[in-house]
Amino acid sequence: MARLVALVLIALIVLLQLKYWVGSGGVREVEALRERVEAQARENAELERRNAALQAEVEELREGKAALEERARSELGLIKPGETFYRIVETPVSPLSPEPRR
Repeated sequence: MARLVALVLIALIVLLQLKYWVGSGGVREVEALRERVEAQARENAELERRNAALQAEVEELREGKAALEERARSELGLIKPGETFYRIVETPVSPLSPEPRR
């Protein structure tokens, strides 16, 4: 009788260990979830930094005319009244043409 109880207890311990290591909610699953949480936290931190930079840019555009003017000049090619716009175009050097003298 004692031998049967010992075998049942050993079988129960083995089953519980199997569930602990490979079952639902076991060590492997918990570790995989922990890794996913860490990856999501890293992504969230990066997105928060990006949002902060964008928010700073929005505030600068709302309050500062210098940033707005710089964007209008660089992205839209606008100039102020009375200014003269010069475009410098470099001629490409053809591999067949002789080298320029110095």
